[in-house]
Amino acid sequence: MVGEFKDLNYWALILGGSSGLGLATARKLAKHGMNIIIIHRDRREDIPGIEEAFEEIRESNVRLESFNVDAIQKEKREDLIREITQILGVTGKIRTLVHSIAKGNLKPMTGDGAILENIDFQLTIDAMALSLYDWTQAVFKAHLFTKDARIVSFTSEGNKKAWKNYAAVSAAKVVLEALTRSMALEFAPYGIRANCIQAGVTVTRSFQMIPDNETLRIHALKHSPFKRLTVPNDVANVVYLLSKDEASWITGTIIPVNGGEHLK
Repeated sequence: MVGEFKDLNYWALILGGSSGLGLATARKLAKHGMNIIIIHRDRREDIPGIEEAFEEIRESNVRLESFNVDAIQKEKREDLIREITQILGVTGKIRTLVHSIAKGNLKPMTGDGAILENIDFQLTIDAMALSLYDWTQAVFKAHLFTKDARIVSFTSEGNKKAWKNYAAVSAAKVVLEALTRSMALEFAPYGIRANCIQAGVTVTRSFQMIPDNETLRIHALKHSPFKRLTVPNDVANVVYLLSKDEASWITGTIIPVNGGEHLK
Protein backbone atom coordinates (compact mmCIF):
# COMPACT_ATOMS: atom_id res chain seq x y z
CA MET A 1 0.00 0.00 0.00
CA VAL A 2 1.64 3.19 -1.19
CA GLY A 3 1.97 5.73 1.59
CA GLU A 4 1.58 3.22 4.43
CA PHE A 5 4.27 5.00 6.49
CA LYS A 6 3.08 8.50 5.64
CA ASP A 7 0.98 9.31 8.69
CA LEU A 8 3.43 7.77 11.15
CA ASN A 9 6.23 10.34 10.71
CA TYR A 10 8.70 7.52 10.18
CA TRP A 11 12.15 8.29 8.82
CA ALA A 12 14.86 6.28 7.11
CA LEU A 13 18.45 7.27 7.83
CA ILE A 14 20.58 6.11 4.91
CA LEU A 15 24.36 6.19 5.19
CA GLY A 16 25.74 6.31 1.67
CA GLY A 17 22.53 7.06 -0.20
CA SER A 18 23.62 9.12 -3.19
CA SER A 19 23.96 6.20 -5.61
CA GLY A 20 23.56 2.45 -6.02
CA LEU A 21 21.75 0.43 -3.36
CA GLY A 22 21.38 3.35 -0.97
CA LEU A 23 19.73 5.64 -3.51
CA ALA A 24 17.42 2.88 -4.76
CA THR A 25 16.41 2.22 -1.16
CA ALA A 26 15.66 5.91 -0.58
CA ARG A 27 13.41 5.95 -3.65
CA LYS A 28 11.55 2.81 -2.59
CA LEU A 29 10.92 3.83 1.00
CA ALA A 30 9.87 7.33 -0.05
CA LYS A 31 7.25 5.88 -2.39
CA HIS A 32 5.72 4.22 0.65
CA GLY A 33 5.60 7.39 2.67
CA MET A 34 8.81 7.25 4.69
CA ASN A 35 10.75 10.48 5.12
CA ILE A 36 14.42 10.25 4.21
CA ILE A 37 17.72 11.49 5.61
CA ILE A 38 20.73 10.75 3.40
CA ILE A 39 24.32 11.16 4.50
CA HIS A 40 26.81 10.84 1.67
CA ARG A 41 30.30 11.92 0.71
CA ASP A 42 30.69 13.01 -2.92
CA ARG A 43 32.78 15.32 -5.05
CA ARG A 44 31.51 18.81 -5.73
CA GLU A 45 31.20 18.17 -9.47
CA ASP A 46 28.85 15.24 -8.82
CA ILE A 47 26.46 17.17 -6.58
CA PRO A 48 24.14 18.62 -9.32
CA GLY A 49 23.26 15.13 -10.58
CA ILE A 50 22.80 13.84 -7.05
CA GLU A 51 20.55 16.74 -6.11
CA GLU A 52 18.46 16.07 -9.19
CA ALA A 53 17.90 12.51 -7.98
CA PHE A 54 17.00 13.81 -4.53
CA GLU A 55 14.42 16.19 -6.01
CA GLU A 56 12.76 13.25 -7.76
CA ILE A 57 12.43 11.55 -4.38
CA ARG A 58 10.83 14.65 -2.88
CA GLU A 59 8.15 14.37 -5.57
CA SER A 60 6.84 11.40 -3.58
CA ASN A 61 5.54 14.03 -1.14
CA VAL A 62 7.93 13.12 1.63
CA ARG A 63 10.65 15.12 3.30
CA LEU A 64 14.22 14.47 2.26
CA GLU A 65 17.18 16.00 4.04
CA SER A 66 20.74 15.37 2.84
CA PHE A 67 24.22 16.03 4.15
CA ASN A 68 27.39 15.81 2.09
CA VAL A 69 29.56 14.95 5.08
CA ASP A 70 32.01 12.21 6.03
CA ALA A 71 29.77 9.95 8.16
CA ILE A 72 32.73 8.05 9.60
CA GLN A 73 34.29 10.87 11.63
CA LYS A 74 33.13 10.94 15.25
CA GLU A 75 32.92 14.74 15.46
CA LYS A 76 30.88 14.96 12.27
CA ARG A 77 28.59 12.18 13.50
CA GLU A 78 27.92 14.02 16.75
CA ASP A 79 27.07 17.21 14.84
CA LEU A 80 24.79 15.28 12.51
CA ILE A 81 22.93 13.63 15.38
CA ARG A 82 22.15 17.06 16.78
CA GLU A 83 20.87 18.25 13.40
CA ILE A 84 18.86 15.07 12.85
CA THR A 85 17.26 15.48 16.28
CA GLN A 86 16.06 18.93 15.25
CA ILE A 87 14.79 17.65 11.89
CA LEU A 88 12.75 14.87 13.49
CA GLY A 89 11.20 17.19 16.03
CA VAL A 90 8.97 15.86 18.78
CA THR A 91 7.10 13.13 16.86
CA GLY A 92 9.57 11.96 14.21
CA LYS A 93 11.45 8.71 14.75
CA ILE A 94 13.90 6.62 12.72
CA ARG A 95 12.26 3.37 11.70
CA THR A 96 15.00 2.15 9.36
CA LEU A 97 18.75 2.71 9.50
CA VAL A 98 20.44 1.64 6.27
CA HIS A 99 24.22 1.25 6.02
CA SER A 100 25.43 1.51 2.43
CA ILE A 101 28.91 2.98 2.86
CA ALA A 102 31.31 1.68 0.21
CA LYS A 103 34.71 3.06 1.12
CA GLY A 104 37.12 0.15 0.87
CA ASN A 105 40.73 -0.33 -0.13
CA LEU A 106 41.22 -2.46 -3.24
CA LYS A 107 44.99 -2.90 -3.19
CA PRO A 108 46.52 -6.32 -3.91
CA MET A 109 48.45 -8.32 -1.34
CA THR A 110 51.47 -8.83 -3.60
CA GLY A 111 53.14 -7.09 -6.52
CA ASP A 112 55.61 -4.37 -7.40
CA GLY A 113 53.27 -1.49 -6.64
CA ALA A 114 51.42 -0.47 -3.51
CA ILE A 115 50.20 -3.44 -1.53
CA LEU A 116 47.76 -3.85 1.36
CA GLU A 117 49.05 -2.75 4.73
CA ASN A 118 47.60 -2.98 8.20
CA ILE A 119 46.27 0.58 8.05
CA ASP A 120 44.36 -0.23 4.86
CA PHE A 121 42.48 -2.98 6.67
CA GLN A 122 41.80 -0.69 9.62
CA LEU A 123 40.36 2.11 7.50
CA THR A 124 38.25 -0.23 5.39
CA ILE A 125 36.81 -2.11 8.37
CA ASP A 126 36.12 1.15 10.17
CA ALA A 127 34.25 2.61 7.19
CA MET A 128 32.41 -0.47 5.95
CA ALA A 129 31.63 -2.22 9.24
CA LEU A 130 32.37 -0.46 12.51
CA SER A 131 30.60 2.71 11.37
CA LEU A 132 27.35 0.71 11.40
CA TYR A 133 27.80 0.09 15.11
CA ASP A 134 28.89 3.68 15.77
CA TRP A 135 25.77 5.07 14.10
CA THR A 136 23.47 2.56 15.75
CA GLN A 137 24.83 3.56 19.14
CA ALA A 138 24.60 7.27 18.35
CA VAL A 139 20.97 7.04 17.22
CA PHE A 140 20.10 4.76 20.14
CA LYS A 141 21.65 7.04 22.76
CA ALA A 142 19.81 10.03 21.28
CA HIS A 143 16.50 8.10 21.60
CA LEU A 144 15.73 8.58 17.92
CA PHE A 145 14.70 5.02 17.02
CA THR A 146 11.09 3.90 16.86
CA LYS A 147 10.05 1.24 19.37
CA ASP A 148 10.52 -1.41 16.65
CA ALA A 149 13.36 -0.07 14.53
CA ARG A 150 15.11 -1.91 11.70
CA ILE A 151 18.84 -1.87 10.92
CA VAL A 152 19.85 -3.08 7.47
CA SER A 153 23.32 -3.30 5.93
CA PHE A 154 24.74 -4.73 2.72
CA THR A 155 27.22 -7.56 2.47
CA SER A 156 28.41 -9.57 -0.53
CA GLU A 157 29.55 -13.01 -1.63
CA GLY A 158 33.05 -11.76 -0.91
CA ASN A 159 32.27 -12.60 2.72
CA LYS A 160 33.16 -16.21 1.88
CA LYS A 161 34.89 -16.20 -1.49
CA ALA A 162 38.36 -14.85 -2.18
CA TRP A 163 38.58 -12.30 -4.99
CA LYS A 164 41.81 -10.62 -6.01
CA ASN A 165 42.28 -7.17 -4.50
CA TYR A 166 39.19 -7.66 -2.30
CA ALA A 167 40.86 -8.82 0.93
CA ALA A 168 40.26 -5.64 2.95
CA VAL A 169 36.64 -5.36 1.85
CA SER A 170 36.10 -9.08 2.45
CA ALA A 171 37.37 -8.69 6.00
CA ALA A 172 35.04 -5.73 6.51
CA LYS A 173 32.04 -7.72 5.30
CA VAL A 174 32.77 -10.51 7.76
CA VAL A 175 33.00 -7.98 10.60
CA LEU A 176 29.77 -6.35 9.41
CA GLU A 177 27.93 -9.67 9.58
CA ALA A 178 29.33 -10.50 13.03
CA LEU A 179 28.25 -7.09 14.31
CA THR A 180 24.78 -7.58 12.87
CA ARG A 181 24.31 -10.83 14.76
CA SER A 182 25.51 -9.32 18.01
CA MET A 183 23.39 -6.18 17.61
CA ALA A 184 20.34 -8.30 16.86
CA LEU A 185 20.89 -10.11 20.15
CA GLU A 186 21.83 -7.24 22.42
CA PHE A 187 19.44 -4.59 21.10
CA ALA A 188 16.45 -6.94 20.95
CA PRO A 189 15.19 -5.88 24.41
CA TYR A 190 14.79 -2.39 22.95
CA GLY A 191 12.79 -3.55 19.93
CA ILE A 192 15.59 -3.16 17.40
CA ARG A 193 15.97 -5.72 14.60
CA ALA A 194 19.21 -6.03 12.61
CA ASN A 195 19.81 -7.89 9.35
CA CYS A 196 22.30 -8.02 6.49
CA ILE A 197 21.32 -8.30 2.85
CA GLN A 198 23.75 -10.28 0.71
CA ALA A 199 23.12 -8.75 -2.67
CA GLY A 200 24.04 -10.57 -5.84
CA VAL A 201 26.50 -9.03 -8.29
CA THR A 202 25.06 -5.59 -8.96
CA VAL A 203 26.64 -3.15 -11.39
CA THR A 204 26.97 -0.09 -9.19
CA ARG A 205 29.65 2.59 -9.03
CA SER A 206 31.46 0.76 -6.23
CA PHE A 207 31.27 -2.59 -8.05
CA GLN A 208 32.86 -1.08 -11.13
CA MET A 209 35.86 -0.07 -9.04
CA ILE A 210 36.69 -3.72 -8.25
CA PRO A 211 39.56 -4.92 -10.46
CA ASP A 212 38.45 -7.52 -13.02
CA ASN A 213 34.81 -6.83 -12.19
CA GLU A 214 33.79 -7.97 -15.68
CA THR A 215 34.81 -11.54 -14.79
CA LEU A 216 32.58 -11.40 -11.70
CA ARG A 217 29.71 -10.11 -13.80
CA ILE A 218 30.04 -12.89 -16.38
CA HIS A 219 30.30 -15.54 -13.67
CA ALA A 220 27.15 -14.23 -11.95
CA LEU A 221 25.17 -14.22 -15.19
CA LYS A 222 26.24 -17.78 -15.89
CA HIS A 223 25.06 -18.98 -12.49
CA SER A 224 21.83 -16.99 -12.28
CA PRO A 225 18.72 -19.17 -12.66
CA PHE A 226 16.95 -16.13 -14.09
CA LYS A 227 19.85 -15.23 -16.42
CA ARG A 228 20.15 -11.66 -15.24
CA LEU A 229 22.12 -9.71 -12.68
CA THR A 230 20.73 -8.24 -9.50
CA VAL A 231 19.71 -4.59 -9.87
CA PRO A 232 19.53 -2.00 -7.07
CA ASN A 233 15.72 -2.08 -7.05
CA ASP A 234 15.78 -5.79 -6.18
CA VAL A 235 17.69 -4.97 -3.02
CA ALA A 236 15.64 -1.87 -2.21
CA ASN A 237 12.48 -3.96 -2.37
CA VAL A 238 13.80 -6.22 0.39
CA VAL A 239 14.81 -3.29 2.59
CA TYR A 240 11.21 -2.11 2.25
CA LEU A 241 9.90 -5.57 3.18
CA LEU A 242 12.16 -5.66 6.25
CA SER A 243 10.81 -2.24 7.27
CA LYS A 244 7.21 -3.45 7.38
CA ASP A 245 5.43 -4.55 10.54
CA GLU A 246 5.13 -8.07 9.12
CA ALA A 247 8.92 -8.47 9.12
CA SER A 248 9.27 -7.93 12.86
CA TRP A 249 10.24 -11.57 13.53
CA ILE A 250 13.24 -11.47 11.18
CA THR A 251 16.48 -10.49 12.88
CA GLY A 252 20.13 -11.47 13.12
CA THR A 253 20.30 -13.07 9.71
CA ILE A 254 22.05 -12.76 6.34
CA ILE A 255 19.46 -12.66 3.55
CA PRO A 256 20.58 -13.54 0.00
CA VAL A 257 18.96 -11.22 -2.54
CA ASN A 258 20.40 -12.54 -5.76
CA GLY A 259 17.73 -14.43 -7.66
CA GLY A 260 19.31 -17.74 -6.69
CA GLU A 261 22.80 -16.82 -7.91
CA HIS A 262 24.25 -18.66 -4.89
CA LEU A 263 22.60 -21.98 -5.81
CA LYS A 264 25.14 -23.05 -8.43
